[in-house]
Amino acid sequence: MNFEFSDEQNLLREQALGFLQEACPTSTVRAILDDDDRPYDDELWRKIAELGWTASVIPEAYGGLGLSYLELSVIAEELGRAIAPVPFSSSVYLATEALLMAGSEAQKEKWLPRLATGDVIGTFALGEGPGQPRADKLATAASGALTGVKIPVADGDVADFAVVVARSDAGDGASLHLAELDGVDSQSVGTLDPTRSHAKITFADDAAEPLGTHGEGWTTTQRLLDRAAVLFAWEQVGGANAALEMAKEYALERYAFGRPIASYQAIKHKLAHAYVKNTLARANCYYGAWALDTDADELPVAAATARVSATQAYYYASKENIQTHGGMGFTWEFDCQFHYRRAKLLSVNIGSEATWQDKLIGAMERDRPAA
Repeated sequence: MNFEFSDEQNLLREQALGFLQEACPTSTVRAILDDDDRPYDDELWRKIAELGWTASVIPEAYGGLGLSYLELSVIAEELGRAIAPVPFSSSVYLATEALLMAGSEAQKEKWLPRLATGDVIGTFALGEGPGQPRADKLATAASGALTGVKIPVADGDVADFAVVVARSDAGDGASLHLAELDGVDSQSVGTLDPTRSHAKITFADDAAEPLGTHGEGWTTTQRLLDRAAVLFAWEQVGGANAALEMAKEYALERYAFGRPIASYQAIKHKLAHAYVKNTLARANCYYGAWALDTDADELPVAAATARVSATQAYYYASKENIQTHGGMGFTWEFDCQFHYRRAKLLSVNIGSEATWQDKLIGAMERDRPAA
């Protein structure tokens, strides 16, 4: 079985890479990092929407392009490589996907066309503070209206609506609700990576409508996170490869004792280890992309495998990139920080590495035939 991308998908990659090199250089990322009043680059977001990336997997009946998740995986990798400061993952991997999975026909007709054009931004509100969310620990309640606090919510300060996970007295202990955020109390919260904004959203008897079947919210959430994990993993692989390339270029240009530092064994080993981790993560992401696109039974295993290996690869590459740059690598003036910040943020945004390791073990045990 060939898991690699087709010629057409690789052409899309080349086009995406060229566009982002021009529209999203590191100066664009730095501008968001330096400006506390700019949560994301709205001009870049507009251009991305015009290219149809936000519409990629939305069916044509709702104004989308009806492409496969393989094309979306290609786009995700290039956005990760560019460290794009836009709310793409929240709106596309999570909010759009939640509507496609669980939305009623009326909800799809209302929101999907506007998500496709980028006119609205969606997000997914699950966490309620420190610790891994659990259905039996949810404090947010929905009885005709939403009450509770969600923190941190990725892009919650710029989103137009949120898909909210609230507790339920039926089924698996949770239900999903769609809440428009106009007029809802939303406060920005600081993270290690300000180029991807986060918020604390406080619901106080705010209007919301059910999304999907009552009492099946936790099951739907786990399926949604498995699907999103593959796309986040592709972002992480894109960032990991960019960090490795940055380290390699510096090592070839920087001379010490009359030789490029790339000629020293200690540097070679750093870069070689990063390359191995990146290559393993990419292989796992190919498997995840196939499972996602075909909705295969293996998706929980494939998603967790891709997520764990990509998290490890991106963190290692971003860390060793700083180390390769030496005493200058950790300074504000150098761009190494961008990948380190994004690697740390992506490592926890839909659950920590330990959480996904547990999910992987659980999925493998479920798939193991009985003795």
